[in-house]
Amino acid sequence: MVIGGLQKVTLVDYPGKIACTVFLSGCNFRCPFCYSKELVLPEEIRIHPQIDEDYFFHFLDGKNNLLEGCVLCGGEPTIYGQELVDFTRKIKEKEFFVKLDTNGTNPDVIKKLIDEKLVDYIAMDIKAPLNKEKYEINSGTKGVALEKIKESIFLIKNSGINYEFRTTVVHGLHSREDIIQMAEDISPADKYYLQNFRAEKGVIDSKFDNVKPFEDDFMKSIEEEIKNKFKVFKIR
Repeated sequence: MVIGGLQKVTLVDYPGKIACTVFLSGCNFRCPFCYSKELVLPEEIRIHPQIDEDYFFHFLDGKNNLLEGCVLCGGEPTIYGQELVDFTRKIKEKEFFVKLDTNGTNPDVIKKLIDEKLVDYIAMDIKAPLNKEKYEINSGTKGVALEKIKESIFLIKNSGINYEFRTTVVHGLHSREDIIQMAEDISPADKYYLQNFRAEKGVIDSKFDNVKPFEDDFMKSIEEEIKNKFKVFKIR
């Protein structure tokens, strides 16, 4: 398992907890608007500095008086399968809460983490309406197994643990109808967040380097239409 980064303290990545964030390299999607190509593209991963697993667990030792949890994100952590399960178990043995960020493509791994009580919070990214063509465009990936995405949504909603769904909405990829349909596809649910894409240089597809975010009025009108489908709905 390749650890591509470690943020030693975060107050925002794990709701309500002081945590560290572990960035796991490798992903089965190629979302064109992705900010983290150093964790996604094999040619970037090869030259990106890595963190030794022993170093990470040594870092965690004695941090229970400062940190409450660990966030596992990527890339896509679940591509590591049993390695991720074993890694997470070691974190739990040190008595930290665990939050998993995932694209939902590996429901078997998610189920194992839930069943073995190795995860306390899951955040799943919803890339598009649950339509194969749209999902493949927005994820930059052919052959998306939409049934696995749907299975993960079901598992997470019925897991009994804290969870959220979230979507980065991008001008040129998401229409108003798409956003409303995504809300329909996942509702009812506890929490859903929309994140307005803010262009940065160096995303996977340079065509998105200068894409403008949606106007505030547009986002507010979306909020009014879908907020009642969720216990918590916010625009980030």
